[in-house]
Amino acid sequence: MISSVVSIPFVKACACGNDFLLIEGAAIHGKPSPKDLSELTVQICDRHNGVGADGVEWIYPHSTADVEIRLINNDGSEAEISGNGTRCVAAYLCAERKKEMVSIQTGAGLKICRLMARNDSGYEFEAEMGEAVISPELSLTVEGGNREKKEVRGLPVSMGNPHYVVFVPEFASNWREQAANIQRNSHFPHGVNVEMVIADGKHDIDVRFFERGVGETQSSGTGSCASAVAAITTRRAESPVRVHTPGGIQIVRTEGNCIFLRGSARLVCSGEFFLT
Repeated sequence: MISSVVSIPFVKACACGNDFLLIEGAAIHGKPSPKDLSELTVQICDRHNGVGADGVEWIYPHSTADVEIRLINNDGSEAEISGNGTRCVAAYLCAERKKEMVSIQTGAGLKICRLMARNDSGYEFEAEMGEAVISPELSLTVEGGNREKKEVRGLPVSMGNPHYVVFVPEFASNWREQAANIQRNSHFPHGVNVEMVIADGKHDIDVRFFERGVGETQSSGTGSCASAVAAITTRRAESPVRVHTPGGIQIVRTEGNCIFLRGSARLVCSGEFFLT
């Protein structure tokens, strides 16, 4: 019976608590409905009725890079890039093609991932993340407790995708609600990734993430870069910066205007998703 079911092969990978499904775009060529990629992504990412993931990295051939990827979040929205997701794709390519340097075309430009270490299904990469664009401090008025208005100050940072970095003395019990209110602010018509950051010494920051299309995540590659660069810019930290997250530690360093991100990725499993 199973042999007659139409299925889509996938590889599941994780990077510092972010989990992604890696699917070759050719795998859905000629498959029956659902034809819409967003709808299919929502189905396969469902943690009860699907495989479960923060999103799908759809992988396609590219004329000059090793591959091109298209990231769709588990709510069906599309994002320019995930630093952690890109690293997961790099691990997949290293395993499949025996490469130690991978070029990946993303919605935020070309990213180069260099293999630094490997242990069975675990990999460590340093990725060239490009240049951060930092805007002046932005003050927002958002909803606080009891529907009261509250002023929040943060730094808008672009890593090819939008971030809003807020420095805090501690993580409030309702920080998720605060981040969601920031995310809904009219200043961000296309949404924004929100980082709450505690500066903890010259080379360490502690970060919590609330991302577009996902909500709270255990980590974020571009969010780690944005937070570290914001800390360096405001003289709260110096390069290299260890970014402590619930999902693990990533290291961000600067070299001229280029940002480099170092962190782990692990191939978890492979399988088939049965279309219904």
